[in-house]
Amino acid sequence: MRKLLLLIVLSVSCSLAAHEWSDETFVSLLTCGPGEELYAHYGHTAIRICDPQDGTDWVFNYGIFDFNTDHFYWKFVRGETWYQLGASSLESFLYQYRLEQRPVYEQRLRLTDLQRDRLINALLINYEPENRTYLYNFVFDNCATRPYHMILSALGDSIRSTYTGAQGQTYRRYLQHYTGRGSWADFGINLLFGRRSQHRMQGDEALFIPEELMFYLSEATFADGTPVVLKERIAPFDIAPLPWYKTWYFGIALIGLALLALTLIGRHIHRRFYGIDIAFGIVYALLIAIVIFLTFFSIHPLVGFGWRLFILPLVYLCIRLVYYIR
Repeated sequence: MRKLLLLIVLSVSCSLAAHEWSDETFVSLLTCGPGEELYAHYGHTAIRICDPQDGTDWVFNYGIFDFNTDHFYWKFVRGETWYQLGASSLESFLYQYRLEQRPVYEQRLRLTDLQRDRLINALLINYEPENRTYLYNFVFDNCATRPYHMILSALGDSIRSTYTGAQGQTYRRYLQHYTGRGSWADFGINLLFGRRSQHRMQGDEALFIPEELMFYLSEATFADGTPVVLKERIAPFDIAPLPWYKTWYFGIALIGLALLALTLIGRHIHRRFYGIDIAFGIVYALLIAIVIFLTFFSIHPLVGFGWRLFILPLVYLCIRLVYYIR
């Protein structure tokens, strides 16, 4: 299978490298809307290269990973997830997003011939088998930051943008916008993210989120005031509100009420139900062990100890102390 993929990579690289791009060739930034899976909540970014003269239309994206990689899950937990630059036809790229009913927005970049060729050549070099793999980092090096820096490098000119967006917001708070405040993913973020997640983003630090990059470029200009985007079709991400019955608040409340009921029953029949205490202790110990491992033995950038880790045992102890109230 890997040999077949390598052959596909080599054939695509050779065909694109040998292609003579016409004057009509253009480059666009594609931004894909959020999906249902957790990893898709934040959207996706890709670069489109199109030559209308002969119908050549390719999409490059930095979001390819291989589940068949040796020790994939162990590496994933440690943060050593190796992603790849992938290339596909526009048709096949869009087909997948149509299946998932996710919108794809486009911004055609205002590039000179030199800038366009520079960007295309850089992508082709990056697509070579020895260059196309990179160590993925959700915040600092991902499917959105890579295209952004590729575009900046090709422009050879500083750009500025009036878009403020997530300026001044913390990583923790802004990620809630996409996971849904009160979701179980939000619950996990609150427990696992440490002090570094409280950093307030400035400049282009928020551009690891595809939607932020899209709006940033939409309002970006060159030094002389010329817009970076020639034309575009964009819209804010449609993020559905989270139903109250799917929130962790509701789930924890149900668990708390059940625990309180068992405590009151135990008090009435003079039983402590030690199994509940043991089960909670095991679960909480595992949680602490996971945080310790991710903090000291992984390269995940935002994970660490935070005061929210101590909310659960405090709530639990308050409920269980009801047994001793006379």
